Amino acid sequence: MIPDFQTIMLPLLKFFSDGKEHAKREVVDYISDEFSLTDEERFETYPISGVKKIYSRTDFAERYLKGALILESIRRGYCKITDRGLSVLKNNPEKIDIKFLSQFPEFVEFRNRRRQEDEDQTINKEETEQTPLEQLEKGYAKIKADLARELLLQVKQCSPEFFEKLVVELLLKMGYGGSREDAGEALGRAHDGGIDGIIKEDRLGLDAIYIQAKRWNGSIGAPLIREFIGALARRNANKGVFITTSTFTDAAQDAIQGPFRVILIDGELLTRLMIDYNIGVATKVAYEVKEIDTDYFIDE
Repeated sequence: MIPDFQTIMLPLLKFFSDGKEHAKREVVDYISDEFSLTDEERFETYPISGVKKIYSRTDFAERYLKGALILESIRRGYCKITDRGLSVLKNNPEKIDIKFLSQFPEFVEFRNRRRQEDEDQTINKEETEQTPLEQLEKGYAKIKADLARELLLQVKQCSPEFFEKLVVELLLKMGYGGSREDAGEALGRAHDGGIDGIIKEDRLGLDAIYIQAKRWNGSIGAPLIREFIGALARRNANKGVFITTSTFTDAAQDAIQGPFRVILIDGELLTRLMIDYNIGVATKVAYEVKEIDTDYFIDE
């Protein structure tokens, strides 16, 4: 399991106990080995920012130790332990965390704490386990999940004709369909035994993708998928996308076989794609997350 950033602090400081300069990549590799992370854990990323979790947590641990003047930046991308850091290690602490670092005035200033004295003694459990980036990701994920639920309800209330238009807009934003005119003419006019329309796979029209779009309340079962695949076979086609506002049963998933490449997009994935490609949603506010580039202030 990937350790939280405070758990990383003590082993990270011990790594610097040799007094040498070390690059960020060395530190991340050492921490990964120290906690016996699997290959999957070493490459695990946050869903929103795409930043590797072990890199982010190691970076925050290193940054906090710098804030306490336990580590220092020597040149761009490199750190080393300070005399204070060596002194801390000589006392053989059982752990180093935010509470431990708060004994140093420089660290308190670094965090710019503005809490009452009694609150300073209490470390919030979530703060202990999560970096500020993780807290931001968690909040953003909740906002996005709430939006997706509201969006799906809205889509289910629209007419079948509007739903087909929505599908066209989404596929165009995703890079399919050629022009809006081509896509609008293709989708919603075929209605040939399980196929609602045809859309170009790319702007050159080198291949076609067959579409089934169902504004549905119950689960989509295997019979409808087999009907869709049968329609593909009659057209000597093997690529299709089945889009619905509901869900697919396990039998529906299992019904896809043979040479057919059929993508099933349920209501949850549909709303996720709509949010990602700005269909039916608008940006209310945008935040840029910035941090001090401590390497900038190093004289080389």
